[in-house]
Amino acid sequence: MVASRRPRLTPDRALPVAPGPPPVPTDALVRAARDGHARAFQELVHRFRPRIRALALQLTANQSDADDVTQDVFLRAWEQLRNFEGRSAFFTWIYRIAVNRALQVRQRSASRPMIDPDDPRVTLAVAADGHSHPHHAIELRERYGQLLWAFDQLSPLLRTTVALTTLQGLSHPEAAAVLNCPEGTIAWRMHEARAKLRDALARCNAAPIDAGVPARRARSAQRDRDPNTLSLAWALAAAFQS
Repeated sequence: MVASRRPRLTPDRALPVAPGPPPVPTDALVRAARDGHARAFQELVHRFRPRIRALALQLTANQSDADDVTQDVFLRAWEQLRNFEGRSAFFTWIYRIAVNRALQVRQRSASRPMIDPDDPRVTLAVAADGHSHPHHAIELRERYGQLLWAFDQLSPLLRTTVALTTLQGLSHPEAAAVLNCPEGTIAWRMHEARAKLRDALARCNAAPIDAGVPARRARSAQRDRDPNTLSLAWALAAAFQS
């Protein structure tokens, strides 16, 4: 008697993977956390920490400070959560805490007098934008160093507005909600920031470059709200070409 052969499982015939449960809505997690459920708050931390950490790094320019700000933001959020009335979105509320704390930390640091080749924001941006174009990595590092030096020369309000809209990908209405100002103020600040960025970049003899594929990828990542993409290509293109 010949034993029947069992069919081999090939990739084309692989069994479909059942989708996992849908994520719990943020509002439901906030309500549970307000009622004292620590696990719900842990999920909020997991969900928002990458973006808060990115924002803290963009505003403080220091890895250690960014870590401290991020930890402090969620500690304060946990302590103040019972006072959160839900009149704004949770992300708006926690972003506001992050902006205020990051600016407080940055005020204690002296402004950078020159371009810092070891700026951690440059390292992360080059890793994001230069991995598929390694021959451009040196050029990107130089240009991003110049851009971030110019970015750091902006006033705190302009710097925060650029970080929220250009680097974090928030819409003007969302940024206005975080900064508690009219939407038109965000548009005016962006106009002023771009003019000042161009002037600062001209002073350090920065030349326009074609951001190309990295710029398109950056815009796509920001549109999809990828919290782990610290791309500066879109900001670079906007500073020179808008």
